[in-house]
Amino acid sequence: MDSLTVRTDLLDLAYEAHGPAVGPVVILLHGFPYDPRCFDHVAPPLATAGCRVLVPYLRGYGPTRFLSPTTPRSGEQAVLGHDLLQFMDALGIERATLAGYDWGGRAACVVSALWPGRVRGLVSCTGYNIQDIAASVKPASAAQEHRFWYQYYFHTERGRAGLTDNRRDICRLLWRLWSPNWHFDETTFERSAASFDNPDFVEVVIQSYRHRYGYAPGDPAMTGIEAKLAQQPSIPVPTINLHGDADGVGPAPRIDHQAAKFTGGYERRLLPGIGHNVPQEAPAETVAAVRQLLKTTSP
Repeated sequence: MDSLTVRTDLLDLAYEAHGPAVGPVVILLHGFPYDPRCFDHVAPPLATAGCRVLVPYLRGYGPTRFLSPTTPRSGEQAVLGHDLLQFMDALGIERATLAGYDWGGRAACVVSALWPGRVRGLVSCTGYNIQDIAASVKPASAAQEHRFWYQYYFHTERGRAGLTDNRRDICRLLWRLWSPNWHFDETTFERSAASFDNPDFVEVVIQSYRHRYGYAPGDPAMTGIEAKLAQQPSIPVPTINLHGDADGVGPAPRIDHQAAKFTGGYERRLLPGIGHNVPQEAPAETVAAVRQLLKTTSP
């Protein structure tokens, strides 16, 4: 594994690289509050199979840094997709297989929907992750609203202060709530928690959770992308949805109503006992999904 940095239009974007410099490109994308360590048992077998595997640190995580102090510290869905596209452009990657969950899954879905020619295949945990911000005012069930407690906490200045002062405590609790059957130890948690010490982590997280409910403005430079995402575009690339049936933040519905959003071929695979952090809890299943897409799609 090599630890590298590439300069995009807005970031010095840190990433880890596995495998040969040539070969089918696979980009693995982590979520909140995690980091590339979640792919430690996914990237090596893909690299051994001949893939060029790239695992970036999202904005606000680990060594990734903004180039300018004036760039909005936004975590909205448009910038996540923008950063991924810029990452590919900076490395000269014309086409890649994307795999991600949570924020990383959202970035992958955005690029797959808006720039499908750049995507060979998509592994998206929980499926269609593009937010419908206009519909965010509609309340969910009481049980689901309870699961979203952290989002409402982050809407307040008390929540901003809490994330600033108690980020490890909050993130550790989210890991436990979201993956109730995953018995990680403190060493495992700390390997990822170091990434939360990024100086922009709090601002990026707070903006992300406020923007998705319309409580914070987005980056003006991303207005055009957000307008396209507001149309809830379909995803026309081959997709496998890995959904843990013990996901503590987004439980898998009995009937999958997302299939219509995927027009390039779609399969949902329910993973018994697996929670929100699919690649770290179920690395073999994640590798299998990526390899299946590589087998059934053209370069």
